[in-house]
Amino acid sequence: MKIDVFTLFPDWFDWFRDQRHVRNALELGHSFDAIDLRATTPLTAGQVDDTPYGGGAGMVIRVDVVEAALRARWGADPVEARGSRRVIALAPSGRQFDEQLAAELAGEDELAILCGRYEGFDERVHEHLATDVLSIGPYVVAGGELPAMVIGDAILRKLPGALGHEDSALEESFSAALGGAPEYPHYTRPAQWRGHGVPDVLVSGDHGRVREWRLEQSRGRLR
Repeated sequence: MKIDVFTLFPDWFDWFRDQRHVRNALELGHSFDAIDLRATTPLTAGQVDDTPYGGGAGMVIRVDVVEAALRARWGADPVEARGSRRVIALAPSGRQFDEQLAAELAGEDELAILCGRYEGFDERVHEHLATDVLSIGPYVVAGGELPAMVIGDAILRKLPGALGHEDSALEESFSAALGGAPEYPHYTRPAQWRGHGVPDVLVSGDHGRVREWRLEQSRGRLR
């Protein structure tokens, strides 16, 4: 899988690429690259934004800036090539990202993620360059870099070999194995802590009862 993130702050992703499961994915031949939107801007002095038509506070990232970055990366007209790969624009107004969509995106060969800043993108980026507009939740953060890491993390950890052990992702929160419910509670040593113990079933040695208890607890966390 090839993931390209278009951003004003490519250095932010150095830390992300150094995380173990991300390193594992990269060593397996997948890629996660951060591309500087300023590097190919058609404007002078690295400018990427402009004031909004109609007035108002803040600045808007220009559509021609995003077009130039995609064209330089792909070697093709990004409007004509739209649909040849998933292009995700990050914005609070987008579809909310979830586990089902993470699994869907993990099946793609190529993804591009566009990180907004300031007041976001010119709407024509959403309409004519992106194939998807996504949000990681009903709140606002300063830019798309952290959401891009969240989405990238959720996708990359689904790739075979990224987590190191194939069973690590089988019974995670929202997985098919748990019927889409959150994961069940976990306990470890010490068995007693300040008068608080561990559920008896977990130390019973009865794996059938343990499995039943875990599924029941998981279903109980659905809201």
